[in-house]
Amino acid sequence: MKTSFTFFAVLLFISSFSFGQDISKKIDSIIGDNYQKNPDVAISVGFIHNDDEFYTAYGKLSKESPVDINKNSVFEIASITKILTSNLIAQAAIEKKLKLDDYIDSYLPKGYVLQKNLKNKIKISDLASHQSGLPDIDFGKLIELNPQQPVSNVTEKTLTEIINNCGELLDYGKYRYSTVGYTLLGQILEKVYGKTYDAIIHERIIDPLQMTNTFTTEFNVKNRTTGYNPNGGTQEFFKWNITASAGLVKSNAADMISYLKAVLTKGNPIYEAALLTEKICYKDEKREMGLGTNISTDDQNTIYLKSGDSMGQSSIICYNRAKNWGIIILLNQRNSKMRQDLLNKIYEKVLK
Repeated sequence: MKTSFTFFAVLLFISSFSFGQDISKKIDSIIGDNYQKNPDVAISVGFIHNDDEFYTAYGKLSKESPVDINKNSVFEIASITKILTSNLIAQAAIEKKLKLDDYIDSYLPKGYVLQKNLKNKIKISDLASHQSGLPDIDFGKLIELNPQQPVSNVTEKTLTEIINNCGELLDYGKYRYSTVGYTLLGQILEKVYGKTYDAIIHERIIDPLQMTNTFTTEFNVKNRTTGYNPNGGTQEFFKWNITASAGLVKSNAADMISYLKAVLTKGNPIYEAALLTEKICYKDEKREMGLGTNISTDDQNTIYLKSGDSMGQSSIICYNRAKNWGIIILLNQRNSKMRQDLLNKIYEKVLK
């Protein structure tokens, strides 16, 4: 009996290994084909299935660089930062620092004064699922003012005026993507932990997972990619300030796979918090939302995903908890269509 069991275990390992190798080859083929057709767009991809990790990368650190990118090359993950922020909010809820259905009033910095009809109206979960109804930052105007660093013109005064001058929530309870909402979540985290957002994300995600090529403020490193706008022009990495919790993080395929591994593996705070972020907070005919997490369901699968676009780079993270896989796709050009097309193709041809 012992010999038979050992033989079965070996066969199972070989089968799993072959399955993983087959997936990696198919993903590499799709990414390689895309690069052949779009040689100006560098791509780095990480994939995890069970405990097996696979990486593929095509392109150079920049158009002028002779250096190939790899799994450690640093990209802007932009709004994927929001899924990290929502995980931190969920961790705080699990630790009873806050409740997701608490109203935001008592958690806001002193400078904010909600008008009477906004008091005891907006919940923390409303901010995290983009249904608070609060007005947002006008990125169009900010880009006109400073196309390389548009968020540089967003200050504490700017945000205070947006919140304090809001007399009505025109679309409360309806989905509308919000940078202001996630900025407030960052400030709520700072209040309940008594630390800066930067310190919190390092202590609770970046450092425990040893994400050594993930950066928040100091990111002028040798393995950093160059970003390009849709027209091919060079675009600086954003230097986030007060709105950091909405888009601050710079990372790479290897470190984001470390994050996905934590999300998919029992026995750590990030896993427990991720389960909470996956609970549906908002649903309409077009989408389902958890806390910062888009939820997509078909007949066979439920996947959780979040995309990110800076002015010069595009990215997407996606995972299937039931089938225990996750993927991160990073592009050095702002090209949301390419990034979505790549994920769709990989999902339909390989993962579905």
